[in-house]
Amino acid sequence: MDIKEIQNLIRFVAKSGASEVKLEMDDVKITIKTGSDTETTIVQQLPAPHIAQQMVPAAAPAVEASAPAAAPAAPAPADDESKYITIKSPIIGTFYRKPSPDKPLFVEVGQTIAEGDVLCIIEAMKLFNEIESEVSGKVVKILVDDSSPVEFDQPLFLVDPS
Repeated sequence: MDIKEIQNLIRFVAKSGASEVKLEMDDVKITIKTGSDTETTIVQQLPAPHIAQQMVPAAAPAVEASAPAAAPAAPAPADDESKYITIKSPIIGTFYRKPSPDKPLFVEVGQTIAEGDVLCIIEAMKLFNEIESEVSGKVVKILVDDSSPVEFDQPLFLVDPS
């Protein structure tokens, strides 16, 4: 299990509302406990080569680094004018702006959209979910880069409904 998989597991558990999750695989035991405001992750390596033991300390700083990165994204819409509607991610996954690498983008800044238009795709567990607009208006800002991981309820687009 690599660091990315551990980080994704931690995010999933945090968003699911579970208080504790234990996972045991061949040579790795992972226990994730969430509290009201804090998360605790315990990763244990069973007897394994020295190389695998070096990976365990690297997991903790990576998790800490990912949490602050998500925090600045949330206040961004508050800085913009309140007349804009924020379209948020309904699921955790990977954000894609186009249906495939050789196809055009779903939407661009300045484009007028209607209710029901596909804005992006979020891939979660090998399933590609089309995210449709619930409002009509003009796309003012796209808040996420293509092929970036997104969290549940993370702002994706700002739309001017006027």
